[in-house]
Amino acid sequence: MTLPLFPRPNDSLADGATVLRGFALASADAFLDAIAAVAMAAPFRQRKTPNGLSMSVAMTSCGPFGWVSDRAGYRYAPLDPANGNPWPAMPDVLRTLARTAAAAGGFAGFEPDACLVNRYVPGARMGLHQDRDEKDFTQPIVSVSLGLPATFLFGGETRRIRPRRIVLEHGDVVVFGGPARLRFHGVAPLAEGTHPATGAVRYNLTFRRAQA
Repeated sequence: MTLPLFPRPNDSLADGATVLRGFALASADAFLDAIAAVAMAAPFRQRKTPNGLSMSVAMTSCGPFGWVSDRAGYRYAPLDPANGNPWPAMPDVLRTLARTAAAAGGFAGFEPDACLVNRYVPGARMGLHQDRDEKDFTQPIVSVSLGLPATFLFGGETRRIRPRRIVLEHGDVVVFGGPARLRFHGVAPLAEGTHPATGAVRYNLTFRRAQA
């Protein structure tokens, strides 16, 4: 992976929220290899919302807990409901990056026990939402972008607040916690394009502490 000659400056989004520009670039190839290995054991699937609609984003997970969405609601579970097996172990390269990014964002000591891997294709999106399924809101969210650029929507504490639109590129990492932990956020529909590392795909990995 060739690193940029002139690194882009980090962006402060709010108290407790930072975009670490290019933070994951040096590990991007290893991340993509890790995603492929995880998907071999737990394939990507488009999950159903509680009202029965299919999400446009395909998902899988690794670590002790994976995120599940179905007619019973949203939750973390230790087993993949598609096959009843434990989720694949979280690769060390992912865990290490999550820890170091959290510390760089002001949250030292982060120990993720869940990594959600989202696969976006052109047109896929993620509506504004809060991450409320975790047990301990003192722990941050660490979000890594790989592949096609995406427009990250970073809102306020209610849906009524118009979100900022931030372009995230290959290797960018968003860390948000503390006062920003329950901000509404999402992803605008992914634009058409190709990326040399991923083709017509964007991957997003979000690291969480699901259990207290």
